[in-house]
Amino acid sequence: MEDIKVKTNRRPRTRPLEVLADAAYDDVDIRQHLRSRGIQSNIPINPRNTKKRKRGRPTRFNPETYIKRGAIERFFAWLKMGFRRLTTRYERLNIVFKGFLDIACFMMCWKRGFGEIVK
Repeated sequence: MEDIKVKTNRRPRTRPLEVLADAAYDDVDIRQHLRSRGIQSNIPINPRNTKKRKRGRPTRFNPETYIKRGAIERFFAWLKMGFRRLTTRYERLNIVFKGFLDIACFMMCWKRGFGEIVK
């Protein structure tokens, strides 16, 4: 029985090593859920939640890795600026959405001058 393998279309389950989130997601329940799944949380402390003095282990925040989140936010801002159709997601099929996303990325790279590097 151990030698029999059933072929499925599922991909193996993966989980991220670390979650970079905004300060709005600074919540004990979110951090506990991530910790229970073995995922590190990199969430800055929300100043609105610090009215009471907290006891116990301090929350984890690493500014060096949190900088990566800025690049992701800039990418989505560029998409929203020039390609409004992608932000509202009008397409029903994933393949059509992926096609528009590929075209948008190509156009953004072309505008930034990355087309000359490819030569």
